[in-house]
Amino acid sequence: MDAVLIGNFDGVHLGHQALVHAARKAADIESVIAVTFDAHPRTLLRGGAPPLLTLPAERSRLLRHAGATRVESLQLDDGLLARLPEEFIEWLHQRIPFGLIVEGADFRFGRGRSGDVRTLEAVGARLGFETLIAKQVEVSLCDGNIVSARSSLVRWLLELGRVADAARVLGRSHAVEGPVVRGAQRGRGLGFPTANVDPCGIMLPADGVYAVEVTSADGDRWRGAASIGSNPTFGEQPRTLEVHLLGVGSSLDLYGKTIRVHFLRWIRGMVRFDSVDGLVAQMTRDCERVGA
Repeated sequence: MDAVLIGNFDGVHLGHQALVHAARKAADIESVIAVTFDAHPRTLLRGGAPPLLTLPAERSRLLRHAGATRVESLQLDDGLLARLPEEFIEWLHQRIPFGLIVEGADFRFGRGRSGDVRTLEAVGARLGFETLIAKQVEVSLCDGNIVSARSSLVRWLLELGRVADAARVLGRSHAVEGPVVRGAQRGRGLGFPTANVDPCGIMLPADGVYAVEVTSADGDRWRGAASIGSNPTFGEQPRTLEVHLLGVGSSLDLYGKTIRVHFLRWIRGMVRFDSVDGLVAQMTRDCERVGA
């Protein structure tokens, strides 16, 4: 029989991965189907959606890597959000005749998020599917605090620049993938050429300097120092992601190519320097720390 999981699955963190693993371990399961949405449900609600941790294609790749057989993306509209919980599950069961649904104890769905796992159990008794309630995944952060794996927690950690802690919740480093675009090219003149990366809507960590690993579609890997911010030394500019690749000169042409920036650890916050010489001296120290 088929098992389904329903959720936004943004980030596909350890909690999401555990749902897939629980479904795969259940008896008589032939396939595991992750049911998600083409946009975050809060997109159509007041306040809007939170910043994304993963784009749909990456989310699907990660879910399949975790063990999902396939990913079904539902088109989000007001009609879908307006369905009562029972109506939504009945509709989904007609579309995908699953025999098992796996969710966490805090799962909410349907109009006004009024449905929960008890709703699933009641509908399952009528339609003939089982409900498996998976255990909440807890993670130990760098400071020893124990937390529950949630997408909202990952966003909060990134807002604080705590990329190493975010990696503990995700089960991998947070990454931003996008094309290299032309910037002001100040770094080249300072002896630190940088690749300006368009994050394509993916959430960036807090302003600051980070140790990163950069990968290309061709399989190249570099260590780098990434700077996120508005270049305060040169006056307020648009917020950008710039990456200096260690040991790579200005001859490497990445313009127009897509690279992936993996955030490994925080180096320092973003500050304004009184002189360009002061900035260059600090950039030298930053690269030494990244390369150590």
